[in-house]
Amino acid sequence: MSFTPLPPFELESLVKAALREDAPHGDITTRALFDPALHAQANVVAKQALTLAGTAVLHAVYRALDPAVVATAIFEDGATLEAGQTFATLQGPAHAILGGERVALNFLQHLSGIATLTSRFRAEIRHYPALLVDTRKTIPGLRRLEKWAVALGGGTNHRTSLSDGVLIKDNHLVLLEAQDTTIREACRKAKERLSHHFRICVEVETLEQIDQALNGGADVLLLDNMSPSLVREAVGLVKGRAQTEVSGGITLENVREYAATGVDSIAIGALTHSAPAVDISLDVLPVFSR
Repeated sequence: MSFTPLPPFELESLVKAALREDAPHGDITTRALFDPALHAQANVVAKQALTLAGTAVLHAVYRALDPAVVATAIFEDGATLEAGQTFATLQGPAHAILGGERVALNFLQHLSGIATLTSRFRAEIRHYPALLVDTRKTIPGLRRLEKWAVALGGGTNHRTSLSDGVLIKDNHLVLLEAQDTTIREACRKAKERLSHHFRICVEVETLEQIDQALNGGADVLLLDNMSPSLVREAVGLVKGRAQTEVSGGITLENVREYAATGVDSIAIGALTHSAPAVDISLDVLPVFSR
């Protein structure tokens, strides 16, 4: 079932801002060449194999630009497409169809790129129980859309914001050390000052830090930039006393090796910050009416 990834008012605001950015004074080329009464049809086509994400935004773009444009999804978000497949059609005023083309494609190509890369990572570890999770490494203002695309690709949304829980990372550790505060003490302080429903996650780089975090009552250990062999050793040391999450330097080539260590989740920032845009086109058909 297709669904809107953001509450309608938020998605509408985002789409209208993108349309203003792309054509602050309207589409002057189309306005100069064609009668406003001209109607057209167009196909939206996957030019490569991909996992689709963004038809909900396609609808929002044309709804904001001109409700007279009828956008019809042939495939729904999350579908796996082959090169050459048409997944949506447009019918309506040519001015609106052409005026929204770039904004619609920008969203579709970017979000489908995220979903496609996520599905490739998910396929690599499909035989392991480890979760594939995203991060907060997103384009400002697009986090919810990008995480929605991750979910469509088979990933799991993770840490939507800094308010979700306690995340003690490397820079916190630098300041804690300067104050002669151990990881164990930091975890206990966080537990005392915050409600118990917040989980405490600690980024660790050594086995010694793992011991400190466990003694402090950490709920999640973020095993950062560790080799697969060291991750396996860390998982054995933890023995289920906390959740284990691995991050840093994980690629399509080595993700299966990390999944085989027994880690609970694999966090990959590249799902959102480095996913290449996929090739999608909007092709106007030579069939029109006045």
